[in-house]
Amino acid sequence: MSKALHPLTLSLQCADGRHRSLLPRHKVTRAIRHALEAPGEITVRIVDEVEGQALNSEFRGKDYPTNVLTFSYSHEPVVMADLVLCAPIVEAEAKQMRISVADHYMHLLVHGTLHAQGWDHEDDEAEAEAMEARETEIMLGLGLKDPYKRGR
Repeated sequence: MSKALHPLTLSLQCADGRHRSLLPRHKVTRAIRHALEAPGEITVRIVDEVEGQALNSEFRGKDYPTNVLTFSYSHEPVVMADLVLCAPIVEAEAKQMRISVADHYMHLLVHGTLHAQGWDHEDDEAEAEAMEARETEIMLGLGLKDPYKRGR
């Protein structure tokens, strides 16, 4: 029996449009809704390296672009967040991992949505393992591959 999916209000912005065709609204919505544990209001913004680096530097103190940044504003009763994905980094990582760019975006959308709800993997190994297991469960539920089985 599949779980009921929560409602989602989605804003999809492509400041870097190189991958726009890989991110149809219905696929982005599906990935995020499968990861939501409550109703959500989420903005997804696809950016270039300049914007990605500026945001990572300003908000995390790390002077380089990263694949996904999550800005979480509320967990309950509605998950409110911005997910910022850096197109050139997503593309480079997908190439390095030998997976499709579209599948890597789906994984990062799931990953960022979990962060928006308080999931973490930075400081605690048990939390990291739980988050990884949850991501795998969601990805398999979406009919995609386990993102952590590459090269094992």
